[in-house]
Amino acid sequence: MKSKSNNSVIIVESPTKAKTIGAFLGNKYKVLSSYGHVRDLPKSSLGIDPENDFKIKYVIPTKARKNVNLLKKEVAKADSVYLATDPDREGEAIAWHLTEILNLGKDKDYERITFHEITENAIEQAIKKPGRLDVNLVNAQQARRVLDRIVGYKLSPLLWKKIARRLSAGRVQSVALRLIVEREREIQNFKPEEYWSITGLFDKNLEAELAKIKGKKPEIKSEKEAKEAIDELRDKKYEVQKVEKKTIKRTPLPPFTTSTLQQEASKRLGFPSSLTMRVAQELYENGHITYHRTDSLNLSGQALASAKNFIEKQFGRDYALDNPRKFKTKKRAQEAHEAIRPTNVGSELNLEARQAKLYKLIWTRFVACQMKEAVFDSAKVTVSSKEKDSFEATGSLMKFDGFLKIYPMKFEEKEIPELKEGEDLELKELKPFQHFTKPKARFNEASLIKELENNEIGRPSTYAPIIFTIQKRNYVQKNQEKRFEPTETGFAVNDLLTEHFPEIVDIKFTAEMEKDLDEIADGKRSWVELMKSFYTPFEKKLEQKYLEVEKKPLPPKPAGKDCPKCGKPLLVKRSRFGEFLACSGFPACRHTESLEQKNQKTGIVCPQCEQGEVIMRRTKKGRMFFGCSNWPQCDFASWDRPTGERCPQCNSLLVEKGKKIKCGNKSCDFVKK
Repeated sequence: MKSKSNNSVIIVESPTKAKTIGAFLGNKYKVLSSYGHVRDLPKSSLGIDPENDFKIKYVIPTKARKNVNLLKKEVAKADSVYLATDPDREGEAIAWHLTEILNLGKDKDYERITFHEITENAIEQAIKKPGRLDVNLVNAQQARRVLDRIVGYKLSPLLWKKIARRLSAGRVQSVALRLIVEREREIQNFKPEEYWSITGLFDKNLEAELAKIKGKKPEIKSEKEAKEAIDELRDKKYEVQKVEKKTIKRTPLPPFTTSTLQQEASKRLGFPSSLTMRVAQELYENGHITYHRTDSLNLSGQALASAKNFIEKQFGRDYALDNPRKFKTKKRAQEAHEAIRPTNVGSELNLEARQAKLYKLIWTRFVACQMKEAVFDSAKVTVSSKEKDSFEATGSLMKFDGFLKIYPMKFEEKEIPELKEGEDLELKELKPFQHFTKPKARFNEASLIKELENNEIGRPSTYAPIIFTIQKRNYVQKNQEKRFEPTETGFAVNDLLTEHFPEIVDIKFTAEMEKDLDEIADGKRSWVELMKSFYTPFEKKLEQKYLEVEKKPLPPKPAGKDCPKCGKPLLVKRSRFGEFLACSGFPACRHTESLEQKNQKTGIVCPQCEQGEVIMRRTKKGRMFFGCSNWPQCDFASWDRPTGERCPQCNSLLVEKGKKIKCGNKSCDFVKK
């Protein structure tokens, strides 16, 4: 590749990205890294002047100063400078900060280049067609940063004063917390209702569900009513009233966006959203996938053509589409990105385990979206009596697997016997089944991300840090099923914000704010005007609430044991790191204990050292795991709760995985029945 100059500098965010691009460009371009943001708001002050049009005081972080000086020296020597930061609001803001600290556009000109995949062709085209900074994107990023700083910096001290020290409020994290708390209260207040279903077993091996009694949909609420219904249905003559047959086509899902990738990686791979984003970043920076922060479903013509060629060669023409399948992007999608896809669908990569898993997920989703539909033969049979009592049976059989060949999805095949309309059927047995209504499930990472997206709260790239923050602050914890449960601290923080700052945790208000930020990015609104409209009433209310809100500290709970030093009762106290035991004689006695190690015992002998006990512990990030009480002498650890039983096949510990009990040895497939 040829350059316009023998001394050209390209600046990107990360050293990995710089290394990948440098391998394509050779010696005629010097590719440097900014190592992320080169300027930020100060840690020790608000850094924003609301009285002066929200003028922002940016500082260069201490850790960035050495690298900034290096960039200044290299830029001073360069004949041309290219800013190649990521193609979104955050990347545009980093590029703008670089122009400010390097005096680009003043002392020296620069070019802004963007690309959505790190391939030789994409970089070559970007250098041929450089542009300028999009100030509107920069303003949108600044507006978000200022909003979040104002809410966090101003509102958090109120929580410290009224509830407990070191708590924090956040513009979007507080809404996520509210969703989790409200779901928990729904579950607590839910009253299950009994209902019954009835299955009819007819000759010719037909099993059908009761649909109507005397032409009306039945509502069977007790065992007595179920028996009455069976008595009503038992001694009647039945015939096949209707047989419906049709072909059903199942269409593949669209290629991944940031949000759907996080959801699917959580469901299929068990990846937390933070891990998904980190691994996706690695894949992007090494040139294996397109840019991973996107809400677009667009696919380039070149990508569609390569997918078709690959499908025809690998699976045959029967699986390839005649015309490419295109997906409609949501109105809110930012910038002209593509969906997340492999940069080279036919390449074989040597990746480390987690990268390989995520890459395979992205690869199969992309290829599947350009394969033909799966085809099923479907049948529905209605069996009825002269009194208009009816039973229905539905079933389907796969006729052509289509995209399901490489992207498995849940479906159930059920064969319906060959029947003719008007044919008499003998009712052989009626089986009643008791059921109870269930509350909505607690959120897991996948369903919480989906809920945030459906309500247009935050951006897909912010979901991972939101989920990380509410766990780090000990507002929520994951239970054994990896679903979120609010802590007492989480309840207290949510209740205070909901009562006194309802707009901060209001779903519609937060979604509208996202639309305002989109308008700034489109150049349709001033970011300063948005700040003024938010800040003035917020500041006034904050002053008022400092006076009105009563202090409600979380009370310590009795631990049920005495202090080993002074004999006074121990209390369960709380900090932002979780619960711990402390002496009630404080400050005269300062004894503390770890609650996890002292109280969370399982009574199971460690399978590794056979001396210690398996106890419940937490990582520094608050995630629960099971380890040996003899740590660090014994390093046994498991994410899954041991049952204390041994596997009959390999003698490893059996563990609880969801609702099943399986062998803890990954190479053993034993499941307890």
